[in-house]
Formats: sequence, C-alpha cells, structure tokens
Amino acid sequence: MFRVGTRNWVVGAVLGALSVTVATQAGAHARHHHMIRRFVHFAEARVSGVAHVIQCVAFAKQDAGIQISGNARDWWTNAAGIYERGSRPEAGSVLSFTENGRMPLGHVAVVSAVEDSRTIAIDQSHWNGPGITRDLEVKDVSENNDWSAVRVQLGHGGGFGSIYPTHGFIYPRPDQGVLVANVTRAAMPALDRAPADLRRGRHVMETEVAEAPETGRGLDLTVPVSFDAPNRGLR
Repeated sequence: MFRVGTRNWVVGAVLGALSVTVATQAGAHARHHHMIRRFVHFAEARVSGVAHVIQCVAFAKQDAGIQISGNARDWWTNAAGIYERGSRPEAGSVLSFTENGRMPLGHVAVVSAVEDSRTIAIDQSHWNGPGITRDLEVKDVSENNDWSAVRVQLGHGGGFGSIYPTHGFIYPRPDQGVLVANVTRAAMPALDRAPADLRRGRHVMETEVAEAPETGRGLDLTVPVSFDAPNRGLR
C-alpha cells in the first residue's frame, strides 16, 4: 500500500507532467494560430493592394486638384470652357496624352517640375505598372517645340521610350478662352533611338516597325517597338 505522502507525490508528479504537456501543446497551438493570422493578414494586404490600384485619372484629380469627367482621352475636350489649356509646360498642370494603339483610353500625368522648354518631370500612376512613379523626365520631341509629341523616361537615370502623341497641358485655373502658346523654341533634344512613333493613330500595331523619318529631324525610328507602356483597359 502507498502511504499518503507517497500518493500525494505521485499525483503531483502526474499532474505536473500533464501541465507541461498541456502547456507545450497550447504553446504550439498559439504559434500555429499566430502563423495563420500572419498569413491571412498578408493575403488580405496583397488582395487589398491589387484591388485598390490608383488609375491615372484618379491620381491626376487628387494630385493636381483638377476635376474633369471621362477617361483620360476625354480630358482635353472636356476641359474646354472650364480649365485653361495650352502648349506651355507649367508645374502643377496636367499633361494630356491622346489615345493610340497602346493606350486606347489615353493617359494623364501631373507636371512636377519644368527643367527647360524641352524637358519636364511628371508624377503619374499606372504607366507601365500598377503603381505611382514620381519625377520621371519627359522630353518634347515635336518639331515646333509645341509638346505635341513626347518621350517618357523608362526609369530614373534610364533611356526614353516610344514617341507618344499628346494634346498639351491642362492648367488648374479657369479657362480664359485662348490656348496658352509655348513661345520658346528650343532645338530638338539629342536622345537615344525611339523604339516607335505612335502618332499615327490608335490603330497602329504594337509589333510594326516604324518608318524612318526624313533626313535632319534627328529621330531614328527604324528599330522595333518596345513595350514601355502596355495596353490598359481602365484609366
């Protein structure tokens, strides 16, 4: 027979072992539950990030304080009678890209700085990916320095992409009934080869090779198109 003291010691030892086992299992369960919560939180963040991509129109409205209805390609026309427009670059204005084969709904970007008559910096969203890019350089490559054709920097410190047609600039002030002209006439910038010229309309094929320009214009368009701004259905 066990004595009372011995029995109490045995019971205590058993209960202690059970407590350690339960505590270990509880700790493992807690760690497992924490890992699950972290995974769910990460998944929700990824889904939330994808679901809340800021399109270029929404970004321009917020960043420039300009409220215009319609897709990006409609902004130039819809701004008439409301906001002043023109071909002179100004910080805080919106550069309006026309529709073309790569961007059937157009594009808008906010001018963050004016470096010279041929160079500006822009802030924009959803250009070549679902995110915001700031202070990318844009070069005017139009013959008359009227900003009707531009090339956008592919990345900070990088080269420049294809030639995109633009309407001009929309300024965050009331329309005065007259387009603001760019009175400065600077020489054509010396850039790397332009992958393609997209000024011929929205139906230009992305895989075609652009024709070479006339001699003396300083633009070599004989190389294949690059995909610096892919098709996007929503602006």
